Amino acid sequence: MRTALVHDWLIDFRGAERVVEQIVLIPELGIKKLYTLLFSKREFSGSPIANLEVEESILVKLPLSKKFYRQYILFLPFAAEQFDLSEYELVISSSHSVAKGVITRTDQLHISYCHTPMRYVWDLYHLYLRQMGLTKGIKGNIVRLIFHYVRMWDYLASKRVDVFVANSKYVARRIKKHYGRESTVIYPPVDTERFMPSHRREDYFITVSHLVPYKRVDLIVRAFSKIKLPLLVVGDGPDMHKIKAMASPNVELLGRLSDQEVGEYMSKAKAFVYAAEEDFGIVPVEAQAAGVPVIAFGKGGVVESVLDGETGILFEEQNVASIIGAVQRFLKHEDKFDPAVIRRNAERFSPQRFRQEFRDLVLSKYEEFKAGKIRM
Repeated sequence: MRTALVHDWLIDFRGAERVVEQIVLIPELGIKKLYTLLFSKREFSGSPIANLEVEESILVKLPLSKKFYRQYILFLPFAAEQFDLSEYELVISSSHSVAKGVITRTDQLHISYCHTPMRYVWDLYHLYLRQMGLTKGIKGNIVRLIFHYVRMWDYLASKRVDVFVANSKYVARRIKKHYGRESTVIYPPVDTERFMPSHRREDYFITVSHLVPYKRVDLIVRAFSKIKLPLLVVGDGPDMHKIKAMASPNVELLGRLSDQEVGEYMSKAKAFVYAAEEDFGIVPVEAQAAGVPVIAFGKGGVVESVLDGETGILFEEQNVASIIGAVQRFLKHEDKFDPAVIRRNAERFSPQRFRQEFRDLVLSKYEEFKAGKIRM
């Protein structure tokens, strides 16, 4: 079975890229080559991904494409369609953007692991425009026209996939709503062995996140600036200056840290705080692997990983008052949270479990496809 693996872009090593890494480690798939729009080799040194032959797209010819690839959104669909995958029997795409839109023949099986439909052209479209100040004006009209084109392409591209796999029940519902397609849920892998409970708790809360608008770290910082409790913010991103400007002295911004440093800070925290409406949410599971209770917005994929009242506390509204209320509830019941119970909950998302479930699905779907049993 000749298998091609396609991923949107390999610039940073985040949750989606860890899925790619685990897919590569499934020997039965025999993946030797990976296709991606852009590849930052230095970021993946030491990863099994670095051992593959990697083919990049025509985007590498555009100026500063690895730094400003999001600004080339109009070219992303075209670039994905230029990959020639005709020599393969099986195509696996790992997609949160355009990878699912690669072109395959009718005698090729295309299985797409969908991290999320493109949120900025679907359910977060209006929020994105408001936060970027693009609701009116010439620039706003141009961006909305581009997004309209990308949305239409994204819908049509979803019809090229034979089998969808969703990373959560939440994403499965969005695949059904936006694409009209059914999907099988396989939760993404979380390296739970990288995080271990500490015997020593310190007097601070922590959040770990890429600092972009939809993560809503601003709400967490504003909440803790009001209640004057110690908060560590780990991560960087476009919103760093905005977050720094609103932070009070009890909020410390640590920037981007190594995996080891994140694990050490995480394991000693009183609780992990999370305000994003996430597709799945890797970091809340990592916090639980460290035995740390999670205080999170109770919408999206996080409700599938956090057990309210047992491994964390979920708040109902995505606002400052709701976060403050959840923190106060946590402080009243802090002693009731058992690190061992929290840790066990996280272990159900292990990489070994992911590889087994994904392997079994791919092999069974491939057999069905060869027998002519898969129909769109």
